[in-house]
Amino acid sequence: MKINFSLDSSNHVDGEASIEINKPVFEVFSFIGEHFYDNYPKWAVEVIDFEPLDGYEVFVGAKAKQVRNEQGAKVESIFQITDYQPAVKLIFKGLTAPYIHSYTLESTNNNLTTLLTLKFELTEVDLFMRPFLKLIRSAIEDGAEITVDNIKQLVSDRASE
Repeated sequence: MKINFSLDSSNHVDGEASIEINKPVFEVFSFIGEHFYDNYPKWAVEVIDFEPLDGYEVFVGAKAKQVRNEQGAKVESIFQITDYQPAVKLIFKGLTAPYIHSYTLESTNNNLTTLLTLKFELTEVDLFMRPFLKLIRSAIEDGAEITVDNIKQLVSDRASE
């Protein structure tokens, strides 16, 4: 009898968080999507260095480099915007690290509020990290919650300026 053990790194881990923001969807998307390069480091506080690689226009195919402080370690990655639909979603994918980051927006309450959902997916998990999947998932979910809270606060503060 032949026994096969899967040793590939195709397992993924994801987490998501949603929050309602008392602003119309076009205003929330303006902050997240249209002004992504200016605002991303504001809501992703772990980003310590951020550089658009194709100018400041947001479009499918645009790339950026980020350096994040992840528990004291500096982690650099380059990502590319893979989906950009104004007032609907912004998705980017790591090119040098295995992740997908998506922001989706839905207009609610007669266009007075926006439901923002952030999903972060680690698309590959190394074999040696598999015993820690629960911890990794928990960290991703906690990070998603913090991020949507940060965005809500920043969008709300922007209105009072």
